[in-house]
Amino acid sequence: MAKRIIIQEPDELLRKKSREVEIFDERLSLLIDDLFETMEAADGVGLAAPQVSVLKRVAVVRTEDGSFELVNPIIIEADGEQLGEEGCLSVKGRYGKVRRPDKVKVEAFDRRGNKHVYEVQGFTARAFCHEIDHLDGILFIDKEEKQ
Repeated sequence: MAKRIIIQEPDELLRKKSREVEIFDERLSLLIDDLFETMEAADGVGLAAPQVSVLKRVAVVRTEDGSFELVNPIIIEADGEQLGEEGCLSVKGRYGKVRRPDKVKVEAFDRRGNKHVYEVQGFTARAFCHEIDHLDGILFIDKEEKQ
């Protein structure tokens, strides 16, 4: 495991769409371990592969609801609405109000290629949506509601 460098806005890699993971191997497992280690060292709750210059559809989230490996995640249902403050490890020092679903159902794979369906709500749903946006080149500042 290794702590990786988190790239910062306006790095153009943050705006690119990530490629789907097709091979579930030791390199993927190492990437996921590195994402968790890097996220924890930066005191974050989520981190996506593009934030460490890897354009693959991989993200990790750790909240009070657990630790989640999200490989090729897809939001298959969203319900409700919440407005809350967000920050980002790739947009240091900036926070903003973002409207997100209150509940999401997400289909994703883990490092071994096992499919999972997660039904999360509240803060964890916000974290899932934030990280999945990163995989499509979207940052929270693109969705920030102006006061």
